[in-house]
Amino acid sequence: MNHPVPPLAVRRTFPTALLEALKAAFGERVSTTAAVREHHGRDESPFDPQLPDAVVFVTSTEDVQTAVRLCAEHNVPVIPYGNGSSLEGHLLAVQGGVSIDMSGLNQVLSIDAEDLTVTVQPGISRKQLNEALKDTGLFFPIDPGADASIGGMSATRASGTNAVRYGTMRENVLGLTVVLADGRV
Repeated sequence: MNHPVPPLAVRRTFPTALLEALKAAFGERVSTTAAVREHHGRDESPFDPQLPDAVVFVTSTEDVQTAVRLCAEHNVPVIPYGNGSSLEGHLLAVQGGVSIDMSGLNQVLSIDAEDLTVTVQPGISRKQLNEALKDTGLFFPIDPGADASIGGMSATRASGTNAVRYGTMRENVLGLTVVLADGRV
């Protein structure tokens, strides 16, 4: 049984100028179709779906910066989207806005087995990361019970069945590249 999300604010009309600017910057990587918005407006929580007004598919940090900057200029909320496995409802667009889909940022950038570190992009899933690590003798221990994205797990301080032995995301993340609300890194 789904539960309604209490309204936090009145949902505003989505600015046409923002949609035009997003389409100019991202072309076909911007979607306002019902199916794409529905996919990005629901998660694994018991809350009713709350659809974003648009979805932007990013492939670089610069893309994230551009999308966030444009939304900030128009005072429109942004909602980062990983794998949609949230149990808390935090990816629901309760005030509308733009969902920024991180699935195009799903690469392992480096593995240093000697130093026990790996550098990844936020859209990589837990299973993808462990597949990339399997021949190194290393593994990523955080297991929240879903194939969540590393970005989403970092944002929610994920834990899971191995937390007592290996810690939570808090103890396993050494550094982040973060795009701030105004688009600065």
